[in-house]
Amino acid sequence: MACMKLGSKSDAFQRQGQAWFCTTGLPSDIVVEVGEMSFHLHKFPLLSRSGVMERLIAKASEEGEEGCSINLPDIPGGAKTFELVAKFCYGVKLELTASNVVYLRCAAEHLEMTEEYAEGNLIMQTEVFLNQIVLKNWKDSLKALQSCDDVLPHAEELHIPKRCIESLAAKACTDPNLFGWPVMEHGGPMQSPGGSVLWNGISTGARPKNSSSDWWYEDVSTLSLSLYKRLVSVMESRGIKQEIIAGSLTFYAKKYLPGLNRRQVASESSTRLEPVALGVPPSEEDQKLLLEEIDRLLPMQKGAISTKVLFGLLRTAMILRASPSCISNLERRIGMQLDQATLEDLLMPNFSYSMETLYNVECVQRILEHFLAMDQATGGASPCSIDDGQLMGSPSLTPITMVAKLIDGYLAEVAPDVNLKLPKFQSLAASIPDYARPLDDGLYRAIDIYLKSHPWLSESDREQLCRLMDCQKLSLEACTHAAQNERLPLRIIVQVLFFEQLQLRTSIAGCFLVSDNLEGSRQLRSGFAGSNEGGWATAVRENQVLKVGMDSMRLRVSELEKECSNMRQEIEKLGRVKGSSAWGNVSKKFGFKLKSQMCSAQEGSISQQNNGSGKLEKAKDGKHKKNSSKEE
Repeated sequence: MACMKLGSKSDAFQRQGQAWFCTTGLPSDIVVEVGEMSFHLHKFPLLSRSGVMERLIAKASEEGEEGCSINLPDIPGGAKTFELVAKFCYGVKLELTASNVVYLRCAAEHLEMTEEYAEGNLIMQTEVFLNQIVLKNWKDSLKALQSCDDVLPHAEELHIPKRCIESLAAKACTDPNLFGWPVMEHGGPMQSPGGSVLWNGISTGARPKNSSSDWWYEDVSTLSLSLYKRLVSVMESRGIKQEIIAGSLTFYAKKYLPGLNRRQVASESSTRLEPVALGVPPSEEDQKLLLEEIDRLLPMQKGAISTKVLFGLLRTAMILRASPSCISNLERRIGMQLDQATLEDLLMPNFSYSMETLYNVECVQRILEHFLAMDQATGGASPCSIDDGQLMGSPSLTPITMVAKLIDGYLAEVAPDVNLKLPKFQSLAASIPDYARPLDDGLYRAIDIYLKSHPWLSESDREQLCRLMDCQKLSLEACTHAAQNERLPLRIIVQVLFFEQLQLRTSIAGCFLVSDNLEGSRQLRSGFAGSNEGGWATAVRENQVLKVGMDSMRLRVSELEKECSNMRQEIEKLGRVKGSSAWGNVSKKFGFKLKSQMCSAQEGSISQQNNGSGKLEKAKDGKHKKNSSKEE
């Protein structure tokens, strides 16, 4: 710590209770009252250094009082600072430090201790110490700035906070690896001008370790909010990166907002925050004001601050009842990078007094709307052209697809809440565009959980809810589950069965086409390379694999057709009871035309559903003939 000793005499002051006495052998002829402390001093040392003391002593003498008494209620720094000033007037050794120089500089200005009254007076001494020692050092500048809080009006008149902030901002915006600080100031090895480590003043040639850009975060977090805001503003004006500013704001917020650290794992919490955690946290009102200031200082830039921290700030803002603008800004920031969020982040409890639902679904809805608006404005790419196999677990998913998957997972988590109304569930599910979901399996799972947790829904509400999903976009596994799901409306089950059969028939037709192509290529290879036994064995194995696959598909088609036939019979029975033409009316009710071939076991119906596939059907019939001749 930088310091300077002034004066040459030994300490001649003694304290007795709430009074200070100067033990020079002469009786005191003046008493100076500063707060609750009394200083029994002599007139001449004081008036010879201070213009204010000279005028006050002259005024008291004119009044003819026997005991001269002066009151100094407004002196900056109070009795402790005046004690140092009095010692300086008596020529006692005075140690200037970064912690007391601001108080002494303000007190000297207040008492008019200029060069007019004495050479080398206190104003000149403290000003030189500030400019030549304190402001050239990071730690001392920080200590001096911290001490400005107690005498801020006086310090502002002398521009001390501004000078300290400019010094700190200049050092924070400069790469510390270029000059060797703060490594040197934190007790590390000294460095030569070239950057190598010094040992006893001799260059060793070794290079120091690089310092990260966040080395100053902890230091500036000790500043009051008003001074910290000014420091951040000056740093921004100097062009420091927004990510670095956001990192400092995050560190500052975590230090004084206990709610941000509650969800952190103990191993992830910073050891530098332990002393703060042991102290008394700020009041809720102070935390609220701090949070709103942090929101105003945060850059409105995607990725400047992590999504997890933003959700923590939003959760804390709701608990502290922060202003609506603060909450809205945080939601907008989260919406800009919603694709980076996790399901745990979205599960925010409902802190409202009504407590209608367990989780805050309305907040997630607003965040999703911000994301969709930004995605539309930036021209987000549609994932429709991506292959289904690539969409499952691929790292190259588009942001809108990742958000769709995230929202489907969130819907499945909030669906068991019996207080979650159907309109809220539908609104959130319908907000995702159709192209964002390559498969509707996640949405089907959420709908199924909601139907299970809300068994009192009417049939019309169930049908309205199930219209959110597209049966054509269900995987084969999801179709199998939905076909046996008693909670789904009958219309949806029939649609699922229809599209599942279409998928299976298309898959079988594709297998036949591949098989015929393999046979043709095998004949071609046998004509040109009959001696190639390895290629023939490979073709045989491929044919066997395809045959096993087709057999399993054929069995599944047969089972589905039996289920569909039984369902048709049940519907026809119901139709006879009501006196209507059963199957025709039901098919009209379901909104699509079901042909009798759908439940038929004849595989030639593919040609009737898809014109122009005659060659494919002939190939399949030929394959049937070959198989039948082999079985015979």
